[in-house]
Amino acid sequence: MSSERQNKDDDSRASEGSSSSSASQDTETLPITPNLGCISSEKEEEMKRAAVKKRIERYFYQLLEGCGNSGCGNRFCASSGKVPALTPDQAAARALQLFAEEAKLCAAVHPSKEEEMKRAAVKKRIERYFYQLLEGCGNSGCGNRFCASSGKVPALTPDQAAARALQLFAEEAKLCAAVHPSKVARTEDSTLSSSDGSMAERRKDEASRSQSTSHVTPSQTTPRGDTQHTTETHLDEDIIQALVETSLEKNSPLPLIRSLGAIFSSTDAVAASFRARAVTPIDLLLRKATQKDLRNLTKEDLRSLEGDLDKDEDSSCAGKETPPETHETDVDVLSLRRSVKQLFGIDDPDANKPKNTFPVFELVNNALQTLATSLKIDLEITTQREAVEDIIRTFVIVFEVICIAPAEFLEGALTRMCSAAANLPTWAQGRLAWIWARHCTPILRPLLESLQQIITLQVIPTMIPVQDNETIVNATKVMKILYYADILAGDVDPGQLREDDATSTVSGTAGVGADEDLEATARWSFDEVKFTGAARADPLAQELGVQPVDARRPFLPLSEFYNESLSDTIEMDYDYLNYKNLHMDEKNMNKKFCFMLYSFILTPATKTLALYYDSRIRMYSERRINLFTTHLSGQTPNPYLKLKVRREHLIDDALIELEMITMENPKDLKKQLVVEFMGEQGIDEGGVSKEFFQLIVEQIFNPDYGMRTQTPCGLAIYNNIILAVNFPKVVYRKLLGIRGSFPDLEDWNPKLYRSLKAMLEDEDSDMETVYMQTFEINYQDVFGNVLRHELKGNGREIAVTQDNKREFVDLYSDYLLNGAIERQFGAFRKGFRMVTDESPLALLFRPEEVELLVCGSKEFDFEELQAATDYDAGYTADTPVIKNFWEIVHALPVENQRQLLEFTTGSDRVPVGGLSRLKMVISRNGPDSDRLPTSHTCFNVLLLPEYNTKEKLKRLLLKAISYCKGFGML
Repeated sequence: MSSERQNKDDDSRASEGSSSSSASQDTETLPITPNLGCISSEKEEEMKRAAVKKRIERYFYQLLEGCGNSGCGNRFCASSGKVPALTPDQAAARALQLFAEEAKLCAAVHPSKEEEMKRAAVKKRIERYFYQLLEGCGNSGCGNRFCASSGKVPALTPDQAAARALQLFAEEAKLCAAVHPSKVARTEDSTLSSSDGSMAERRKDEASRSQSTSHVTPSQTTPRGDTQHTTETHLDEDIIQALVETSLEKNSPLPLIRSLGAIFSSTDAVAASFRARAVTPIDLLLRKATQKDLRNLTKEDLRSLEGDLDKDEDSSCAGKETPPETHETDVDVLSLRRSVKQLFGIDDPDANKPKNTFPVFELVNNALQTLATSLKIDLEITTQREAVEDIIRTFVIVFEVICIAPAEFLEGALTRMCSAAANLPTWAQGRLAWIWARHCTPILRPLLESLQQIITLQVIPTMIPVQDNETIVNATKVMKILYYADILAGDVDPGQLREDDATSTVSGTAGVGADEDLEATARWSFDEVKFTGAARADPLAQELGVQPVDARRPFLPLSEFYNESLSDTIEMDYDYLNYKNLHMDEKNMNKKFCFMLYSFILTPATKTLALYYDSRIRMYSERRINLFTTHLSGQTPNPYLKLKVRREHLIDDALIELEMITMENPKDLKKQLVVEFMGEQGIDEGGVSKEFFQLIVEQIFNPDYGMRTQTPCGLAIYNNIILAVNFPKVVYRKLLGIRGSFPDLEDWNPKLYRSLKAMLEDEDSDMETVYMQTFEINYQDVFGNVLRHELKGNGREIAVTQDNKREFVDLYSDYLLNGAIERQFGAFRKGFRMVTDESPLALLFRPEEVELLVCGSKEFDFEELQAATDYDAGYTADTPVIKNFWEIVHALPVENQRQLLEFTTGSDRVPVGGLSRLKMVISRNGPDSDRLPTSHTCFNVLLLPEYNTKEKLKRLLLKAISYCKGFGML
């Protein structure tokens, strides 16, 4: 029997205890769940999963080897002769299915305890022969010809020594009494009894001897001054406990200090620490099923999991060692967390261990700073994937330590580690993101908060552009890895929902740093990409196979990645210049960091400013080109996109003119928009355009028209104007290239969503009897007409059943959100992209942020507006009429407040970032009179006479805002 099987038996027997040995029935009932009320949720989940795993293991061995009863009648037991021959992977998948079905489990599956102890004794005796051949017994006068101390044993490799040890055991050769002092605790015959001490106690003995004995060759990155005092080459939970106990007993921190200083400053030592045990087919299966309820797995789930195992088996037979799966790590993260808490003296309800009372923060901090410097150098010169894998493992351990440790690590270890991690190649950043997403979710929030704190502390006192601050830049690069880990740890839409025309084919280079790839992409995007290319070409996103627009429900809200201090400090004109220079400077001679390529950290208001710069520069460019070409041809220059419309025929005039422009010269849509209402004197400096869009949206969304905005919606974004539209969120996802799916119904049609969800959750009913639904559906068009549609061929004859209900829901959702509106939405998207195709819109904004960009903020806070308002022509915040004005405004209903906004700014929408972004000005317009207040909507200026009474001010102000349509000359 193999040692792997033996270890499995040990685990299984530990879970069964005495009950399995005394069982007399053929079957066994389900184990009783212990009271976990006083145990933390993480520990409780771990214990439940361990119990599930042990039970599945019993099914696994029952299928492969049986229970040992030749007369067994259990058709799920190999001893009955009714189980076909299975591979380990097939047995693992079948065991998972039997667990879900609560199938019959024989009472005795594993060999007896006596047999298990015999195997353990054999193994330990062979180990003694092994060390006797390699290192001897320590007696220089030894006469045993099978002992290295006698001088009669030739030099052997470890493999040769292992084979020879097995032969000596079979021959019952002579065995010296003492073999290899550091291994005695593990190989003495007396240790075969379970009462002779735990592994932690033996580790403590080794820790005590470490002060005077050394058998370790230090790694290249380990300081030589430390290695002469310790034998530890790595750390694990037992070693940490032994070191802590030894230090407490001796009342001296030296054992701890020497080991920690040596280990945490060495890449090799850290990478070798906290290794998890080898995985088995059942481990792989449980990892792949980690997000599922194991009691409710469908046949499709089981086939999928079994298929994944087949792929793993095929890849393992390729003739060479295959790299680890992208999302897997051999770091025992749970053990690491317990050990770090014990090391730093942090209370841990999951562990009953002595806490370390000696201060080690500064020691570990200094050691990790040394380690970070070494890692940075290694990453600059290392090209071998195996070496980088060790570095990834090191980062996994170090960031766990930093996130559990106190805040002292911020200025030291974390800053240096960010500097090193920023040099990871793209594929390694992807590996780290996957590992954090699958195994390290508890540290995502602490790590994000620490990175945000580092950036904020650097932003406040900085006197240089934030793009030139290396600490901020490196922390931002690490935050990008965390950003994608956050997306992967949550609910993500499948990649097949992306539209074909929205997917870029640009790929990053595997061996090059991610930011170099991203900067190269930005240069390419100005020449080739249309609309979504710049955003889709992020090399880390391509490595991971996920895009920010795919995030349905991330583990942490993506808004937590905004850094307001950075966003308020950054000079977006400087950052936009860096963005443009990445395109112009082909040789990267003056490479500058660009936050537009890391837009997740910027608030929507700051990103809107970047979009404003881009659109204005393009407008000025179109203006210059027009002036130049018309001058050469002798034509009249036309540097603006002019729309001359009648207020009474707004829709007809606007759409006819835009259609003509689109057919004749679509590039004219990139010019600055100027609107003129026929018969009115207003000159468009921004305010007239705002009213134009507000009026056209009000009319075009009237159900009588049965139509939606196309080009005007894109024009509004391009001209930085907010619209009063109420699209469902799925519209903005589709504009960014993501097809609608079932979850999108929740926002668009909540009643239908709840009905379909109830159908999916109903596992017991007879679907044909209860729902009486076929694959033919009824729906209403915009005019209220009831239409019929077959979701698949001959759908009216196909009933919805338990087996095909998922297909029905997917087809139903796809038709409503995609198929039924394909022609109409195609025109909508075409008009939208015609204006925004070359802007960095998709690079900067996620769907929910595009909605904010189009519709404005929903936070209607006039206190913000008052705090941001300036005063002119003799008015101040303490002028009586100003005090009366704000008292009146705050008391108005929301509808009147919106009218005031429209009267003053030309739009009743709140800009991105809140009303404080409006920068309204109230100017004195003469002494008390009966004149109504007036405004310059282009400049957000309210002209207010100095009225004598509050009542008069309120009466005239309400009259002005209620009858404010149209423009004239003052």
